[in-house]
Amino acid sequence: MDNRTSKQNYYLDIADSVLERSTCLRRKYGAIIVRNDEIISTGYNGAPRGRRNCSDLGGCTREKLHIPSGERYELCRSVHAEANAIISASRRDMIGSTLYLVGRDARTNDLLPDAMCCSMCKRQIINAGIDRVVIRVDEKLYRTIPVSDWIENDDSIFDL
Repeated sequence: MDNRTSKQNYYLDIADSVLERSTCLRRKYGAIIVRNDEIISTGYNGAPRGRRNCSDLGGCTREKLHIPSGERYELCRSVHAEANAIISASRRDMIGSTLYLVGRDARTNDLLPDAMCCSMCKRQIINAGIDRVVIRVDEKLYRTIPVSDWIENDDSIFDL
């Protein structure tokens, strides 16, 4: 009998470890990109290289302005975990790959069961050639999103 962790949870566990490098004071995210059972790259959310992190500054601009989660990303110092993983890989290696994503509350370290890629990260994932995104819901459960769903159900088109 095989009691090993499933491949999906194995990779999600690695993404969960990656998020420990996050410097965001609100949400910690870790992402890894896997193709053919090989980890292509990893990423976590934090300020661009060379810039000071919110954890170094001792505060979050969006929090000080009472901006709800998921809004006004242009005021955030961080590059998202998914974007950092994509930046660290070549497109030819990402075509047909899977991105694994885990999010946690930075204060409580609780898993974010409703974690989701923002609209900018979705666009980058589409252009990178990634096929699917697997997001941790709890310690064992996850949801798998075919990237083709984001192409077919374009959330950037609004009825005017």
